[in-house]
Amino acid sequence: MKTVNVVAAVIVRDGKVFATQRGYGPWKGWWEFPGGKVEQNETPADALIREIKEELDTLISVEGFLRQVEWDYPDFHLSMGCYLCHIQSGSLELREHQSAAWLDASDIHDVKWLPADLDILPDVLEALN
Repeated sequence: MKTVNVVAAVIVRDGKVFATQRGYGPWKGWWEFPGGKVEQNETPADALIREIKEELDTLISVEGFLRQVEWDYPDFHLSMGCYLCHIQSGSLELREHQSAAWLDASDIHDVKWLPADLDILPDVLEALN
């Protein structure tokens, strides 16, 4: 099975986390933490900064590693590094996603998360406290 290496930005602010809703592909409408594929010769932090700039026109700082998620989807294996991030500048303009929301501990389970992203919610909730 093919492995896809990605990074996810767990962007937190004021006790909330930023989540995005996919606007394309077979998982359209499902929610995720923004991010994307790590390119060759790119560090995870560099990949996150680039992806968030491309997808959301926002500059982030990568504060630290939260957790590595290994997840088998039907067509590929996902290896996802999840990182705690903060906004440096920008307004989180949606360029690829159909929707977004700031979620707190009381409503984080109200959206339909992609399976791999659902797996890190306990770590995200801990980061919000």
